[in-house]
Amino acid sequence: MGTPAIEIRDLRKSYGDVQALDGIDLTVPEGSFFGLLGPNGAGKTTFINVLVGLVRKSGGTARVFGHDVEDDYRSARDHIGLAPQEFNVDRFFPIREVLEHKAGYHGVPRDEAAERADEVLKRVGIYDKRDTRFDWLSGGMKRRFMLARALITDPDLLILDEPTAGVDVQLRRELWETIVDLNQRGTTVLLTTHYIEEAERLCDEVAILDSGRVVDVASPEELMDRGTDDVVIKLREAPTAVPDFAAEDDRVEEVDLDGERLVVTARQGGLVAPDLVRQLDRAGHEIVDLEIQRTSLEEVFVEMTRPEEERATPEVAVE
Repeated sequence: MGTPAIEIRDLRKSYGDVQALDGIDLTVPEGSFFGLLGPNGAGKTTFINVLVGLVRKSGGTARVFGHDVEDDYRSARDHIGLAPQEFNVDRFFPIREVLEHKAGYHGVPRDEAAERADEVLKRVGIYDKRDTRFDWLSGGMKRRFMLARALITDPDLLILDEPTAGVDVQLRRELWETIVDLNQRGTTVLLTTHYIEEAERLCDEVAILDSGRVVDVASPEELMDRGTDDVVIKLREAPTAVPDFAAEDDRVEEVDLDGERLVVTARQGGLVAPDLVRQLDRAGHEIVDLEIQRTSLEEVFVEMTRPEEERATPEVAVE
């Protein structure tokens, strides 16, 4: 195992009485596509701001590719490309010049900076706007430019804070393709998003943040397995009684019968379904149709970030 892209231990940040980050432990492996999910106020932006040196932590350690984000700020920052949520861009220069200035700030020679600027503008699909000022770009093009600016230093770690907020579906998918391609070429990606579908489709792992703490770290698939699925079975004829599937399988939580339509709510519905089919077959029922309606990551996320007194799922400490 190489050096982790991000290594966080007991990270804390307080603003007066408000504990924005409350003892976070987190490791993001090099080359991974990692998601950071959480409701507003969970601490996601503070976490990112600590990594890029915009906020000083109150306690704990944070390293990027082995470099402490405060003691070795310049080295840590040179590994990172950040596409923030807000548009903090110099609006008075053509966007190609803005990129060249950014590259120069990070020590890239002028000739190489010009080549890189052209390359990243082509990569995000706005090369034809290279002589346009930022203010004159459309909203979608501004998002593309933020990604280009993050890429100009050829970062090892790309941090995307709500990269597709407010863009249309077509552009969102195009940005996804660009980011996935970067990740497949070896760039580590840290993504914060409100679009659960985005995390579900893109991320190898997600950390769920709530009230400045990590509630859990797992793959989207593992998290969805913790929710319940509906196995919807249509029978040729209506049974006279509801089968007692729960007696044979403790993953089954509820069985609902409405005429010929049988709905079995169970954890890991895909694994439970074959057993249901066998039981129904043994009992002489003919199945006309079967569909598994999977839980969504969104449903699991909402359950895990409910207020403490409402939550069914206990908090899990991250090792």
